[in-house]
Amino acid sequence: MEIEWGRLSAEALRRQAELGALVILPVASTEQHGPHLATFVDTILSGEVAKRAARLMIAQNQPVVVAPTVWCGLAEHHMPFGGTFTLSFATYRALLRDLCSSILRDGFRRVLMLNGHGGNIAGLNVIVGELTQELNAPIAATTYWTHAEDAYKDILEDQLSVHHACEAETSAMMAVAPELVDVSRLPQAVGPVPTKPGSVLNQPLNRWRSFQEITASGVVGDARKASKEKGERLLDAAARALAERLLAGEPWT
Repeated sequence: MEIEWGRLSAEALRRQAELGALVILPVASTEQHGPHLATFVDTILSGEVAKRAARLMIAQNQPVVVAPTVWCGLAEHHMPFGGTFTLSFATYRALLRDLCSSILRDGFRRVLMLNGHGGNIAGLNVIVGELTQELNAPIAATTYWTHAEDAYKDILEDQLSVHHACEAETSAMMAVAPELVDVSRLPQAVGPVPTKPGSVLNQPLNRWRSFQEITASGVVGDARKASKEKGERLLDAAARALAERLLAGEPWT
């Protein structure tokens, strides 16, 4: 069964809305990913996890549609490296507000924004709260790797979570879009390796920092440890963990 919004007719989408389908709206970024990866990493990976999770839900007779991925987000911290698009918070909020409003006006009743970019996390937490009230609809947001961190620990060699242009993201890209991985540059795709899980941008005691303060290479982690096999396992783990929670009725019940 087709799950991608852009591959469905308006008539088919109306039927999905009548069935009470959940709409997953992947949100991501277009930004530098070190010397070895294309700038579309977050956009590709959030969309891929959304589609894999949706297929698992469809197999359990739960209707779901995956909307086109929002390819631009909050990435000011990557601007010094070049190759990056970024939005102001006001523009980002307005964009997501209008996209969610369109989905609801099309007859759908629930929206999950599936995030693939660490720099979006703090902003999304604010936006979903405001839009739930403003649009009077159950709107939620999550970041795809957060549900699978226990599984990721068993797959990754020296990371506890996803970082940036790292073993995890590079492995996933090897699995999905290997032509966008420059393996000849892997020896230079090394940066500081955090010893704690979670995003380096969302710490308990936090201040805004440019990524230039964190890494000279644009990488956080060690991409030399990446492999296609790890990437498939990471993507499947993220999709399964998300699908299980959604099938259980979370976060709305």
